[in-house]
Amino acid sequence: MCSVSFLPHSPGFYVGMNRDESLVRPVAHPPKPRRKGGRATLYPTEPAGGSWVGVNDAGLALALINWYAVARVPGGGCVSRGMVVPSLLGAGKSEEIRTGLECLPLAKMAPFRLIALAPRERFVAEFRWNQRTLDEVRYEWEPRHWFSSGYDEPRAQEVRGEVAREAWREPGAGRLPWLRRLHASHAPARGPFCFCMHRREAATVSYSEIVVTSCTAMMRYFDGPPCCVPQPGSTRKLSLNLCVRNPP
Repeated sequence: MCSVSFLPHSPGFYVGMNRDESLVRPVAHPPKPRRKGGRATLYPTEPAGGSWVGVNDAGLALALINWYAVARVPGGGCVSRGMVVPSLLGAGKSEEIRTGLECLPLAKMAPFRLIALAPRERFVAEFRWNQRTLDEVRYEWEPRHWFSSGYDEPRAQEVRGEVAREAWREPGAGRLPWLRRLHASHAPARGPFCFCMHRREAATVSYSEIVVTSCTAMMRYFDGPPCCVPQPGSTRKLSLNLCVRNPP
C-alpha cells in the first residue's frame, strides 16, 4: 500500500513516496549512507534490512510497491520483496536494473512493481513481477504517479489519480512544497483511498522524499504520516559520481 510521485525538473527530479503499512508492523529505521556494488547509496530500512525506496550516487532512484491486483501463486512470497531495492542500488545504468532483477529469487517473491528512474538517460520504467513473468513498461520523462492498496487497489488508483489530476491545476503545481501537500492530502475524504491513508488497522506510516540535481542526491525522511509530521526527521545527501565503479 503506497503512493509514489515522480516530478522531473531541470536538471534532475523529485520523488515523493508514502509508505502505507499495518500499524502493528515494526517501526523502520531512517536512511543512512551505505555501500552497494561500489556505489554510495541512501535508503531507509525495516528491522530485517529490507527497504522500499532508495537512491545512489549515479542519481538512480528506485521505489517498490506491492501489486495487490495480481493474485498470488500458492506457496509464493517466502522471500521478502524488501531485498529488491537494496540489491539493485549498486547499478549505475538502467540496463543493469533488469539484469539485477533476473538474478534475484523472483519465483519465491510475491507480486510487485518496481519504479526505476535514471536522470542521465531520462529513463522512467516500471518493472512488473506477477510471479510468472517479469515485464518492463517504459514511460516518457514526464510527471507520473503510481498507487497500490491492499484494501481495494483499483478504487485507490481511481480516487488518488483523480486527486492528483485536480492538484495539477493548483498554483505551484510540480514544485516541492506542492509535492508534500499532495502526499499529506486527505482529499476527497480521510480514509482508505486518500494519499495520506488512514484505516483502523493500517495507515501511511512515513513519507520519503528524493531530490536529485546535477551534482547531488538528497533523501528526506518523515517518520510518520505527512499530515502530522511537517518536517523531516532525517536528511541525508550524496555527491553524484557518474563514473561506473567496480566493486572492491
